[in-house]
Amino acid sequence: MEAVGTEVSIQEVARLTGSTSRTLRHYHAVGLLAPSRVGRNGYRWYDERALTRLQRIMLLRDLGLGLADIARALDDEPDDTAALRRHLRALEAEKRRLDRRIAAVESTIRTREHGGTIMAEEMFDGFDHARHEDEVVRRWGRTAYDTSDAWWRAMSDDERAAWKSQTAALAEEWASAAGDGHDPAGDLAQDLARRHVTWLASIPGTPAHGAGGEPASGSREYVVGLADLYVDDERFGASYGGRTGATFVRDALHLYAARHL
Repeated sequence: MEAVGTEVSIQEVARLTGSTSRTLRHYHAVGLLAPSRVGRNGYRWYDERALTRLQRIMLLRDLGLGLADIARALDDEPDDTAALRRHLRALEAEKRRLDRRIAAVESTIRTREHGGTIMAEEMFDGFDHARHEDEVVRRWGRTAYDTSDAWWRAMSDDERAAWKSQTAALAEEWASAAGDGHDPAGDLAQDLARRHVTWLASIPGTPAHGAGGEPASGSREYVVGLADLYVDDERFGASYGGRTGATFVRDALHLYAARHL
């Protein structure tokens, strides 16, 4: 590494960061990143403090911020170490999400190669739940999405894992009941429907969410519409063993909603 003491030359910084000397000179010109010194030959050198600031700039660029916004962010938080700790926490969360996404894709490949039932909850583990934002907002409004999104993001990893486990267990019971040929109007199916509605009611922001975990009044339309979506959208239907299982869930929920909601 071309360096003087703890300083690194502009060419070496450009090489290490995948940037260009021109970009670094532009950062200097707009007051975003000054070199620690400029040699008599015009070479720019960067010490530890300047390199740390550059690392923050690159992290903020990855978030999509423009140079003016980056400058404001740097000015608002002059403590580089504290700022980098926050970046580190965000990067670690992103790594965990990517690790889950990799495992989900690997699981799908194994299932498709060796046979078996693909569970939607497993397939989309690690994929941002916000992918359904537009659909949720269109169907139930911005407040519904924002409330449920805040609830989900406030969970710890263990709480999310427990929630997903509960969801998967309920889906498995639905698929088993459908596979065994139970009547959607029968006691078993209607008990599953009751539990399903209670599960929906526990999610803040949904039209079914009510006080004390009870379904909200006027939640029938929501439950019926969601039941229809299980059949219409194969991503949801996959959780219940495919279209046949999803149809069983829909019919049972329709009956339950008509009787109790």
